[in-house]
Amino acid sequence: MQPILTDTSLSTLIAQGENNAVEFKSALVNPDSLARELVAFANTHGGVVLLGVEDSGDITGLPNDRNHEEWVMNIARENVIPALDVTVTQVIHENKTVLLIQVPKGRDKPYQTRKFQFLIRVGSTNRVATQAELMRLFQQSGVFHYDLQGVEGTSMRSLDLRKLADYFLKYDIDFEQEDDRERILINTDILDESGRATIGGMLIFGINPQRHLPNASISFAHFAGHELDDELLDKQVIGGTLDIQVDTALAIIKNHIRQPSRIEGSRTVDQIFQYPDKVFRELLVNACVHRDYAIHGSRIRVFMFDDRLEFISPGRLPNTVSVEKIKLGVSYGRNPVIVKFMENMRYIDKLGRGLPMVYRTAVQAGKQVEFMELGEEFRVILAL
Repeated sequence: MQPILTDTSLSTLIAQGENNAVEFKSALVNPDSLARELVAFANTHGGVVLLGVEDSGDITGLPNDRNHEEWVMNIARENVIPALDVTVTQVIHENKTVLLIQVPKGRDKPYQTRKFQFLIRVGSTNRVATQAELMRLFQQSGVFHYDLQGVEGTSMRSLDLRKLADYFLKYDIDFEQEDDRERILINTDILDESGRATIGGMLIFGINPQRHLPNASISFAHFAGHELDDELLDKQVIGGTLDIQVDTALAIIKNHIRQPSRIEGSRTVDQIFQYPDKVFRELLVNACVHRDYAIHGSRIRVFMFDDRLEFISPGRLPNTVSVEKIKLGVSYGRNPVIVKFMENMRYIDKLGRGLPMVYRTAVQAGKQVEFMELGEEFRVILAL
């Protein structure tokens, strides 16, 4: 194996110290200890293990007593469950060998050690995932869908029966005349098997969703400037079912956005570029449909500044989805119940065309649009 990382790059990496993406390991590390590092990185955002570097940053190198690349690969396959693919690169520093082990953000989360420990990376250390964190790991892998969970204290009485009747009428079902309405709602994932409204059912058909899901809402703020500490012109919290949230937030954005125009003959002509409504609508729908509702302490936020709009949604992208893939139309279904109903209500399609449309519209107008993950949030920044 030929070295592909330069000595200078290695020194730069070591100079950063151990952090949320870099870990130093001595040549004396045992397989279980190394497996813990691989598991923690794979369950979080990926990272790099430098094998042959002490905690102090001193490079002590690796002995010639084994094929270290093969040894690392075996640990990744046999001491990590499920098996993990890592990339190993050899670097020579002053006649000392260091292995750079690149651990990707795992595709098959959650990973665990042979001792059944689910670990995550926090800063420069690893710790056992809490129950809530473990649940989100399962959700990211597609094994578990949070919007299918029943909401405590709810029942069919928590749902808007008129809205349900209108919805089912589109499919030639006279819901009000059905003998076993509860079974219909269970079969369509609006209720769970115990008769509680599911999170998805509550957010689409609930009478007052925020009574049980207080942060399943949109917070809108308009600032007179470019920063969060500039004068706050308006602030609103938008509740209700997701379709109402989208429609209300869209109306608020249109009411606040600058629309300078002039009169030419009998026509009113915009003096600056105006995004079509479908752009704002898509960003609102995307945030509502794909946010991580398992994160209880945060709302969707829409921030309006003089030069941009920011749409901030709780939750990182699922395992196999990246920011670049989203631009090309790769879609994902963190909340399949919500996706199903919002699609049937004509708020979305499942072809992944929404965010690429936003990207093309902005680029064609000479405007910047940025998709990014920041902490446990997904953010879209749209230049005005």
